[in-house]
Amino acid sequence: MLKPKKLSLEQEFNIRVFETKVKQMNLEQAQGFLVELYQHMIAQEQIYKELLGQK
Repeated sequence: MLKPKKLSLEQEFNIRVFETKVKQMNLEQAQGFLVELYQHMIAQEQIYKELLGQK
């Protein structure tokens, strides 16, 4: 996975919050959450492509 060389304190904090949230989930919840997250990532990618005019 690609990582930026330096994350801001806010980004580091958000990663820790996300990690804590995921660790509190059971397996079924975590799997559903990952699928939903992936759907959002695909939608975000599509929006970026449309904004940049790269369909």
